[in-house]
Amino acid sequence: MQGWIEGFQESIDFIEKNLTDELDIEVIASKAALSPFYYQRIFGALCGVTVGEYIRARRMTLAAQELSRQDVKVIDVAVKYGYDSPDSFTKAFQKFHGITPLQAKDPGAPLRSFAPLHIKITMEGGTMLDYRIVKKAPFTIVGVKRPFNSDTSYQEIPKFWDELLAQGEKRPIMGTFGVCLDMKGKEFDYWIADLYFPWEKIPEGCETRMIPESEWAEFPCTMENLQETNTKIWSEWLPTLKGYSLAGEYDIEVYLPPQEGSSEMSVEIWVPLKKD
Repeated sequence: MQGWIEGFQESIDFIEKNLTDELDIEVIASKAALSPFYYQRIFGALCGVTVGEYIRARRMTLAAQELSRQDVKVIDVAVKYGYDSPDSFTKAFQKFHGITPLQAKDPGAPLRSFAPLHIKITMEGGTMLDYRIVKKAPFTIVGVKRPFNSDTSYQEIPKFWDELLAQGEKRPIMGTFGVCLDMKGKEFDYWIADLYFPWEKIPEGCETRMIPESEWAEFPCTMENLQETNTKIWSEWLPTLKGYSLAGEYDIEVYLPPQEGSSEMSVEIWVPLKKD
């Protein structure tokens, strides 16, 4: 993963240079030599916002600056930053700034600013992150899937889980795995699944999917520190990874029953790897 941080910064610089153009996630991710799937996962962990949120925030920042400093029409600024109508631009602008584009033209109008991102990895004392790399044979999952958009998935996927768990003992699967698969741009499928064995009947409403053989980095954690572990994987562990690169277009969270003597569910994050 040599030069990984530099490549990621290059992708952000590309966004900044093309904020008035249509931006494609495939092209953005290619600047960092990553697939769109992993680029969006890493961007969220490093930056705390999705790629789409970052682009919208930067466009709203620049749009406000133009409206407050120049004698320009709202419709011209709206079109410049990718909005088809003044109404859609006004709604987005008001959501970000709390005032309308017309009000932004008034002297002293209160505006918000979202600065360009600059990715840096700083050493501020060592932190411990347990993991192991293991090779796994192909395995098959069985479960329910639903399409999601990366911009809203953090809010919507928990609702998907709530719907399933609300069925109680009537739910078709237990929910051992949470799997992100088949990223197409910003769209991907999320599976709630269990391990499938060929002699078992596929529950109604469920599908199966084979996960190919791979080496996996497994990170044990708990529900409490799941997000913290995710952030450490992408911001601390990955940039210093040597001898391996990311593989596949998926990642998996594994939810295990509490160990003996504990009431807390165990969780593992699995990231597929390939040797360089």
